[in-house]
Amino acid sequence: MIFVDTGAWIALSEESDQYHHEAVASYAKLKRRKARFLTTDYVIDEAVTRLRYDASFSVAVQFLDLIAQSRNDNVLQFVSINEALFQEAVAIFCQYDTVVLSFTDCASFAVCRHHGVQEAFAFDQHFAMMGMALSTA
Repeated sequence: MIFVDTGAWIALSEESDQYHHEAVASYAKLKRRKARFLTTDYVIDEAVTRLRYDASFSVAVQFLDLIAQSRNDNVLQFVSINEALFQEAVAIFCQYDTVVLSFTDCASFAVCRHHGVQEAFAFDQHFAMMGMALSTA
């Protein structure tokens, strides 16, 4: 299982993103591996909002369609942040007072720990800092 972070979703969806070509190539490799993916409601919220603001409404809707299709095809597992994961995210956030982490990142780390995920499709080096392999490297 590979965790998909906001930056990877945005890079896949938005051709003008600085990581678009790398994201497309990495995603193609992962698909050849028949990888299964995991993401969260927080990540989807962050990605669709950024796409809406930075790209366009239609790009944001296309992204939501991609998410829906991936879930229907059983390629993407979707995790909603519940109270236990939220509290673990708070603990992670409070532990790293000298590192600039978003709360969404902390929730993502909590989900990865909970599901035993060791690899992230991400451009955010904080995943590597947390001991995870990056699929984009």
